[in-house]
Amino acid sequence: MADNGISRRRLIGTAGATGLALGAAGGAVGYAAAPSDAAADSAGSKAQLASLGADQVMFHGKHQPGITTPLQSRGHLIAFDLASGAGRKEAAALLRRWSATAERLMAGESADGGDTAVARDAGPSSLSVTFGFGASFFSRTGLEKQRPSALDPLPDFSSDHLDKARSNGDLWVQIGANDPLVAFHALRAIQKEAAGTARVRWQMNGFNRSPGATARPMTTRNLMGQVDGTNNPKPSEKDFDKRIFVPSDGDPSWMAGGSYVVVRRIRMLLDDWEELGTKAQEAVIGRHKSDGSPLTGGTETTEPKLDETGPDGKVVIAANAHARITRPDQNGGAAMLRRPFSYHDGFDGKGEPDAGLLFVCWQADPMRGFVPVQRKLDRGDALSEFIRHEASGLFAVPGGAGKGEYVGQRLLEG
Repeated sequence: MADNGISRRRLIGTAGATGLALGAAGGAVGYAAAPSDAAADSAGSKAQLASLGADQVMFHGKHQPGITTPLQSRGHLIAFDLASGAGRKEAAALLRRWSATAERLMAGESADGGDTAVARDAGPSSLSVTFGFGASFFSRTGLEKQRPSALDPLPDFSSDHLDKARSNGDLWVQIGANDPLVAFHALRAIQKEAAGTARVRWQMNGFNRSPGATARPMTTRNLMGQVDGTNNPKPSEKDFDKRIFVPSDGDPSWMAGGSYVVVRRIRMLLDDWEELGTKAQEAVIGRHKSDGSPLTGGTETTEPKLDETGPDGKVVIAANAHARITRPDQNGGAAMLRRPFSYHDGFDGKGEPDAGLLFVCWQADPMRGFVPVQRKLDRGDALSEFIRHEASGLFAVPGGAGKGEYVGQRLLEG
C-alpha cells in the first residue's frame, strides 16, 4: 500500500492474466501438468516467477475464490465466534465489510482506513479470501430454519484426537496468496474488521511449495515427501461441478453455487514415518515416492492395476494401501477436491515435530464426499498409524457474490 491512495497494483504495473489462465486450466491445484521439453519448462518457469506479484484472482463470480483457484504458497485458516450480543444484523454488516475489504485487497489495492501497509510495493500475488458459516452461526443469528442439513455434525472416527478449542466456529475464513506479506496483510485486515462483532476462535497457518520452484508445474508434496493430490477431481471433468458445488436448485436456495468445506488439522508423526525405509513408505501409500507413480508402474497419472500380483502371489498394491482406499471407485464414487496446506508449529514437549497437513476439502455434500472416504480410511488405512486428526471443522461456503453484493447476502437478507 503506497501513501496518498496509490495502490499496490499501480506500484508494480497492471496485473497480468496468468493466474486466471492457470485457474481455467486447473493448473496448480494439485493436478498433474503435462510434461514439456526442458527449454519450454525453463521459459515457463521464468515467466511464472516474473508474474507472481501481478497475478490477480477475481472476487466476484458464480463461486467464491479459493476453491478452484490454483493452490497458493501461503495460507491462513481462521475461525471466529460472534461476540456476545451480536446477531444477524451485526453479522450482515461484518460480511459486508469483509467482502469489500477482500475485493479491494484481491485487486491489489489498499484496505479502507488505517491500512497497515504491510504489503506495500506488492501486487495482488494471487490473493484469495473465502468465507463460510459453521453450524453454530445459525442459532446465534436466529436463522436455524436456514441451516443446511449438510452441516450436521461429522461422525466420530478412531483416528480423532480433536481439540474442541481448535475446531468448528461460527464463521470461517480462508486466505491464500503467493506472497507471505500479502497473505498476512489480508489476515490483519480481516481481523481488524471483525473487532467488536466477532473474536478469533482459532487460527492455523500453512504453506506449500512456491510457484516456479520446480522446472515445470508439478503436483505438490506433503511433509512426508509424498506427491499429494494426484487423483483430485479436475474442472475439465463433466461431473466436476456436480461433485463440488451445490446446484442452482439445491436446498437451501441460498447455498446455490456454494460448497461445503471440511477442515482437519492432521498431525503427521514424522519421527515414526521417517524410521521406515523408502520401500516401506511406498507400500503404505501404494505409490513410488520419487514421482508418484503407482507401484504397478507407469507415470503419476497412470491408473493403478489393483488386481496385479507380484512373484509372491500377493497384490502389488496392498489392500490397506492409502492409494487403493482413497480411490473414488473404491468408495462408491465419493470424491472431494483436496486443497491443503502443510504446517509446522515447532516441537512438542517430547521434542517431536508438531507438523503435518491442514487438510481442506470441498464437496457438494460432505455425506457423499468426505464422510464415506474417511470411514473407509478409518477401517484399515495403513497410513493411519502415522497420522493423528487433532482438529476439525465443517462449514457452509455460499456461492460467490455478484457485483455490488457481499458474500452471504442471500442468507442474511433473504
